[in-house]
Amino acid sequence: MNRLWYSVGAFLVLVGLVHLGVLVVAGGPWEGAVSWRKPFTFGVSFGLSVLTLTWVSQWLRLRARAFVLGAFTVASTFEVALITLQARRGVPSHFNMETPFDTAVARTLAGFGGVLIVIAITMTVAAFRPAPGVAPSTRLAVRAGFATLLASMVFGGVMIARGVVQVVTGNQQLAYTVATALKPAHAVLMHGVLLLPALSWLLSRTLPSEAARLRAVRLATWAYVAVAALVSALAVAGVAVVGPSTASVLSAGAISGLAIAAIVLGRVGPRRAQEKH
Repeated sequence: MNRLWYSVGAFLVLVGLVHLGVLVVAGGPWEGAVSWRKPFTFGVSFGLSVLTLTWVSQWLRLRARAFVLGAFTVASTFEVALITLQARRGVPSHFNMETPFDTAVARTLAGFGGVLIVIAITMTVAAFRPAPGVAPSTRLAVRAGFATLLASMVFGGVMIARGVVQVVTGNQQLAYTVATALKPAHAVLMHGVLLLPALSWLLSRTLPSEAARLRAVRLATWAYVAVAALVSALAVAGVAVVGPSTASVLSAGAISGLAIAAIVLGRVGPRRAQEKH
């Protein structure tokens, strides 16, 4: 089943990149509730999340693994599909109660968001169960990664709740403003579950000493937590150096890029060393 989840994750990333191309060619706003940025960022982010959780699940004592990963993949796919649909219709996807159809889409997105939060909690609990055969450095990376993912989901839930409150009180436009203010915090915490295990994976192939690997992962974890805490504190305080959407893309992109670079270097480094011998 992993091959299926990997395929879907890669497809969602491709969907996101295609819509980046649409944004470049067709133009339009970057910020705002209606933008081609949304299917781009959601496609890439959800695609990476499906790929990441499928990969990282190998180190978890996870019951009903296929069901959990399948549910996460289905929920992620529907999130991207509905957001893309609304972008193509030229209407907001979240907090949009203008028509019965838009209301159904917004509520469905919120429902699948709840599914994602439940799965994140389930996998985080599994990460803290003792798993035989997992090195301490990898165990720390996986646990810290899932803890930060759960924190990201909490921020996501708060964003939805804040937006819904404004919609209920009749301030639909304000809903987008108060919700998006927390985007940087949500984004910077989301892909730690990729970054930290990828670093651990790289170190396992380049650093012989497990004690040294554990120290390196600890240092990386605290550095990541410090950066995430700073970004989150600024978001909560309403301090915006750049627009929320730009900040979220930069945060998620930088973290994901570092993780992918770690995996690539982990594969290339040992191969070159073998070639020299």
